[in-house]
Amino acid sequence: MGSSDYEFVTVWRVAGTVDEIAAILGDATTLPRWWPSVYLSVQGVTPGAHDGSGKVVDVYTKGWLPYTLRWTLTTTEPVTNGGFALTATGDLNGTGRWTFVQDGPETVITYDWRVSAAKPLLRRLSWLMKPAFSANHHWAMARGQESLALELRRRRPGTDPLSVPSPPLATFRRFARPD
Repeated sequence: MGSSDYEFVTVWRVAGTVDEIAAILGDATTLPRWWPSVYLSVQGVTPGAHDGSGKVVDVYTKGWLPYTLRWTLTTTEPVTNGGFALTATGDLNGTGRWTFVQDGPETVITYDWRVSAAKPLLRRLSWLMKPAFSANHHWAMARGQESLALELRRRRPGTDPLSVPSPPLATFRRFARPD
């Protein structure tokens, strides 16, 4: 593994069904609404098949650190209640795989993310800043788990969506250039 290569396995446990999780995570166009701390914008490029495979979106993301990433997310496998796979190209290049396993009233969600940094800043500084860049990823994924739990609560039948707190917003927003 090179200095600009990253491998992350994140495990979340949230109250919800695999079908609910697949519906939320499988629709990348909704990410800025419910995970705004990381997904600043998502633009559809190709709608893909009815099962979600082949869908292509351009994303603009950031973590806690004051830099942003532009990359293209392509869903490479159908979105099912067991999960799906994707590829990333752009400032990040690699693959991701979401898996969902029902465990009583909760779903265990695993995200296996294997990417190489292509953005010049990250590529050039990875040898030195890899621990900080890794911590940035872990921060972003923790916000994702928190935001997903809020989105699941918001979608529950009989819940007043206004009674559910808003998800956390992006840090250092002034460094994020609008699209």
